[in-house]
Amino acid sequence: MKTFFSLFLCLLFTISTSQAQDIDDLKPSQYFDFWVSEWSLTFKEKNGTFARAKNSITKIMSGKVIEENFEVLSGQIKGYTGKSWTVYNPETQKWKQTWVDNQGAYLTFDGKIEGDKRIFFRETTDSDNKNIIQRMVFYDITDSSFIWDWQQSSDDGNNWQLLWRINYERRL
Repeated sequence: MKTFFSLFLCLLFTISTSQAQDIDDLKPSQYFDFWVSEWSLTFKEKNGTFARAKNSITKIMSGKVIEENFEVLSGQIKGYTGKSWTVYNPETQKWKQTWVDNQGAYLTFDGKIEGDKRIFFRETTDSDNKNIIQRMVFYDITDSSFIWDWQQSSDDGNNWQLLWRINYERRL
């Protein structure tokens, strides 16, 4: 009976720790702390096959900056790497992110919260000089996983096109 009770407590702890993170319990400066970890990633490529990547997220500069180190390990874009730096500014009460990659991209984003989704977005123009909104959406966040979507809108955010979905699983 004691063994059964111990197993029950372990199961209860596992279930309770994998629940979605409640943003109301966090300070604004903690909204992206869930991301700090070592992650194994999977995503579907355009040809329908699955690829793997890894992402190492750490806090640097006295814990005030979140640094990302992203690398695709397999598939059509194997070798693609990128880095980002994410920071919460307590004076403006806003999140900011800068992304760079080995393709020469340099992108800056503003952060916001919509319900339980954490979002970084930017406005740009396409090759026809039409306004485009791009965004990264972090959602279905638990202690062990979340989903990240790269989306685009050409109608001021009324409709969103999914460009890339990555499934994150925490590495143990």
